[in-house]
Amino acid sequence: MSPTFTTRPEIRGTFGVVSSTHWLASQVAMSVLERGGNAYDAAAAGGFMLQVVEPHLNGPGGEVPILFWSERDKRMQALCGQGGAPALATPAYFRAMGLDMVPGIGLLPATVPGAFGAWLTLLRDHGTWELADVLRPAIDYARNGFPLVPRIPQAIFAVQDLFRQEWTSSAAVWMPDGKVPHPDRLFRTPGIAATYTRVLEEASRAGDRRARIDAAHEAWYRGFVARAIDDYYRNTAIRDTTGERNKGLLRLDDLADWRAEYDTPVTTDIGRYTVAKCGPWSQGTVLLQQLAMARHLGLEGVAPDSTEFVHRIAEAAKLAFADRLAWYGDPKAVDVPMAGLLSDEYAKARAALITGQSSKVLDPGHPLGRVPRLPDLEAAARTLAKADTRFGVGEPTFAQLPPVQEWAAREIFVGDTCHIDVIDRDGNMVAATPSGGWLSSSPVIPELGFSLTTRLQMTWLDEDLPGTLRPGMRPNTTLSPGMALRDGEPYMAFGTPGGDQQDQWTAPFFLRHALHGMNLQEAIDAPSWHVDHFPGSFWPRSTTLNRITVEGRMPAATQEGLRKAGHEVKVGADWSEGRISACTREPEAGGGLQLRAGANPRGMQSYAVGR
Repeated sequence: MSPTFTTRPEIRGTFGVVSSTHWLASQVAMSVLERGGNAYDAAAAGGFMLQVVEPHLNGPGGEVPILFWSERDKRMQALCGQGGAPALATPAYFRAMGLDMVPGIGLLPATVPGAFGAWLTLLRDHGTWELADVLRPAIDYARNGFPLVPRIPQAIFAVQDLFRQEWTSSAAVWMPDGKVPHPDRLFRTPGIAATYTRVLEEASRAGDRRARIDAAHEAWYRGFVARAIDDYYRNTAIRDTTGERNKGLLRLDDLADWRAEYDTPVTTDIGRYTVAKCGPWSQGTVLLQQLAMARHLGLEGVAPDSTEFVHRIAEAAKLAFADRLAWYGDPKAVDVPMAGLLSDEYAKARAALITGQSSKVLDPGHPLGRVPRLPDLEAAARTLAKADTRFGVGEPTFAQLPPVQEWAAREIFVGDTCHIDVIDRDGNMVAATPSGGWLSSSPVIPELGFSLTTRLQMTWLDEDLPGTLRPGMRPNTTLSPGMALRDGEPYMAFGTPGGDQQDQWTAPFFLRHALHGMNLQEAIDAPSWHVDHFPGSFWPRSTTLNRITVEGRMPAATQEGLRKAGHEVKVGADWSEGRISACTREPEAGGGLQLRAGANPRGMQSYAVGR
C-alpha cells in the first residue's frame, strides 16, 4: 500500500519539537532549545516573536492563555493571561450611552493586556533564560525588519481610510509613507522595539534573574507602559462603531492590580486519552463537551470524511455552543456548573438529542437541573441598525476585501489569532494561543508603538447572565489551547487560531488522530468544517443557525448527505478550514522520548520544526 500523501512530513525527533502559525516563531523557539533553553524559554521567545510577525492577529497589548506540563512537577497547569474588565466598565455605563453592545473597535472594549504578564510569569517560574535573551529576536526583527505575510497588508488595506482619517497614530506605524506596505518588502515596527528595550533597561537594575523579570513586570503594569496606557485612554477620544469619538475606560489601577494566575485545567476522557482545556473563562469546555458526547455517538467505525462523521460532530458542536452561551463565564464571578456539563450522564443525554436531521434551534441543556437563560439575541440587529460600519467592525475577519488580483499576488487564509506548541527533550510541554492587540481594532498608543486588546466585546450587557460584563472580571475568551494525556502520561500539545472555530476544528482533528489512527499531519491536512449555530463572539454578535461550512475538498457525497440531513451547506475554498498546530511525546522502550510535530498548510505560513 502506498503511503498517504500529506502536504509536509510529520516531524519526528528526540531533541525538541515546535509547531506554530509562523515559520519565524517556530525557528526562534527551536533556536532557544538548541542553545540550552527549555520549553518555557522557547515558547516565550516564540510568543514574543508572533507579536511582531503576526501583528494583524496578536500584539504586545493582547492576551494569552497557556497550558503546560512540567516534567519537574509531574503536573499540568493552566496559566491565565486573559485580563479583566476595567473598574469603570459596567452595563449601566454602556446603556447610558444608548448601546446594546460593547463596541468592537476603539478604546471602549479594552481589557487589561495580559500577554506580557503571562509570558513573564511562565518564564520566571519555569524557564531558565534571562528575559533580555528571550526578547532579543523579537526586538531585532521589529527594529531591523521582518517579511510581511500577505494578510498583513491586506488587513491594513481594509482599514486604510480609518487610519488616514481618524486613527492617525496607527497610520504612522502601519502606513509610514502614507501607503499600504508592499508584501514583498521588509517592514519595521521600531516603536515596539523601543518599548521592549526600555522595559529591559529598567529591569536590568534589579538583582537576580527573578528580580529582573519582576521588575520588567512592574515597568509594564505599574510603570511607564501602564502610565502611557492610562494617559491615552483617559484623554484621547477615538472614533468607533458608535459613530462617535469616545475615550477609554482602562486605567493605571486596572493594570496595577492585575496578575496572571495559575489554574487547574478542566478535563474529559475519551478512550485512552484525557483531554485538557482552560476553565470556563475560555471556550475550551466546548471541545470537552463534544468529545464527551462523541463517546456515545459510535464514531469509531465511521469514516472520518463521511456524512455520518461530519453530521454527528457538527450536531454535538451545536449543543456545546448553546451551553457556552447559557453557562460559561468567569468562575470568580459566577457559579459555572462544570460538574454537570462534563458528567457522562449529561453527555449521554445531550448525545441522545442528535438525530439524523440537523437541529434548527439553539438548545442549551439543564446541567445539574438548572434552567438556562439566554441573552437578548435581537440586540445585534438593533446595534447594526444604528452602527457606523464604514471602517469595518474590528475583528480580523472584519471587512470584505476587493478582488485580491487587484492588488496582491494571492490571498491566504483569514484567521484571528495565532498559536504555538513546544516540547523539549526532557518532556516539558507548552501550548499557547496568543491573540488581541490587533492592528485593525484599536489605535496605536503613540508612546508605545502598539494597540490594545478589544476582548471586552465578548461580554453581554444583559443583567445577571454568566457572560454579563462585570468590572474586573474576564470575558469568556475564544482562545483555547489544548493538551492531552494518553494512558495517563503527558502526550499532546495542540491548538489553532479561528475564534469560534477553534474548538470546532480541533474536535475532528483529535478524533481523526485518536480514533482513526491518522498521524498528526494527516489529521491536520484532512478536509474540515465549522458550524454557525450561535451568536458570534465578536461584535455585533449576530446569530446564524444551521449553517455548516465545509472545505471544497470534502467528498461530494458527504456534502450532498449533509444537505439531505437538513444542513445549510456552504462550500468554502479547498484549504480554508482549520489552522492546527500539534506536538506529541511518547516514551521509547529503551528510554528517552520520541517527539513528533505537525503544522497547518493552509495559508502557507505555519511551520513545524524539530530534530
